[in-house]
Amino acid sequence: MTAVDRIPGIVQQAREGFRAGLLRENDQRVGQLQQLRTLFVEQQERLIDALVADVGKPRIEAYTTEIAFTINEIDHTLKHLDAWTKPQKVKMPLTLRPGRARIRPEPLGTVCIIAPWNYPVQLLFAPLVPALAAGNTAVLKPSEVTPTVAALIEELVPQYFDDRIVSVVTGAVDETTALLEERFDHIFYTGNGKVGRIVMRAAAEHLTPVTLELGGKSPAIVAADADIETAARRIAWAKFLNAGQTCVAPDYVLVEESVEDELLSALAAAVTRFYGDDPRQSSDYARIVNERHHDRLTGLLDAGGFEATVTGGIGDRDSRYLAPTVLAGVKPDAAVMADEIFGPILPVLPVGDIDEAIRMVNDRDKPLALYAFASSDAVLEHVVSNTSAGGVTVNHAVLHLAVPDLPFGGVGESGMGTYHGKAGFDAFTHHKPVLEKPLRPDPALMYPPYTNIKKKLLKKFL
Repeated sequence: MTAVDRIPGIVQQAREGFRAGLLRENDQRVGQLQQLRTLFVEQQERLIDALVADVGKPRIEAYTTEIAFTINEIDHTLKHLDAWTKPQKVKMPLTLRPGRARIRPEPLGTVCIIAPWNYPVQLLFAPLVPALAAGNTAVLKPSEVTPTVAALIEELVPQYFDDRIVSVVTGAVDETTALLEERFDHIFYTGNGKVGRIVMRAAAEHLTPVTLELGGKSPAIVAADADIETAARRIAWAKFLNAGQTCVAPDYVLVEESVEDELLSALAAAVTRFYGDDPRQSSDYARIVNERHHDRLTGLLDAGGFEATVTGGIGDRDSRYLAPTVLAGVKPDAAVMADEIFGPILPVLPVGDIDEAIRMVNDRDKPLALYAFASSDAVLEHVVSNTSAGGVTVNHAVLHLAVPDLPFGGVGESGMGTYHGKAGFDAFTHHKPVLEKPLRPDPALMYPPYTNIKKKLLKKFL
């Protein structure tokens, strides 16, 4: 844990690294990105071990969603970095010629990246990729809820990075509060809305821009003409990945009532197919991060507000196990419908038609993600056109965030700002406009005194 009195010095060190121009040139940025890639390749087993210890992730899940995901982000950035950093020419108006105008990307300075516990490696280092690509130095704050991961990151980062370029602050509320009292040029926070507001208030003290990657209740809408078996399989996979502790997991399902029973049966079958008759024994099923979150989730089940548990509903606090759970006959005012569940509980609500589903979605805060399942292109377009969400995947779930050229982020209560690929580079970049004029000609027309003839010409040509 970082001593609070060391934090100002850590931030100042990063500022000095930026001022020294340690990432001014592209080859310097490429070198740091390659170092990050080397860290992930050389230390992937230790990182996976830490993820298993803290979050109970299946090893292959830890590899694909945390290690491979970040390496792919690095590779995509390395491939496109020269194009992203190249100044862009802008057409000059005739009245301002001769001259030339361009937009010159430049780094913001020193940035702070604060990560959550559910994907504690990916969501710390994936934002670091564009931060370094844009030429910023960075201070990283891993989550204290995953202490093994945080300690490992604190150990590894100094082995691969100059601490004037990338440094780490560990700890909990006191350390994070002290970190946010420092002045940064951008703060990137992933987590819940409550803390997001705290981050934004702290940033306001220094007029620091923020990217807030928050959450929300991401709906899945299933139309009567959907391929029910495929929809159920894809929803179940996305929901129970990482035991539902994914910000873009389907939080609830709105299904046309004519196919409700069919969908419920298919969801139960998909759970059995994925994890067997007793998911507790499956090496492919994760655990809840800690007892407090386990208690919160079982409390949602105990609160009722639904007619039946289709599958699951059982857990073990000591081992932090909660079975993949599908609920039927869920009332709109049930406890599971109040806030983002962030766990392996899937409420299913019947609707009379797609328009009712759209109204229910629009009556809530804008979600981080939305998923629509149907065979009809017209139905799918109707859903996408009449709802608002941070991102949408059609006839699947979660996958939109794996496309590097699709900006990822929320809208309204689910966040502000985007990243991944070029969007991430832009988030950590100031696109500086530059206008260059030659010394000659220098017509007197634009300068006082404004004679009548000057006024007439200015009004005519401007």
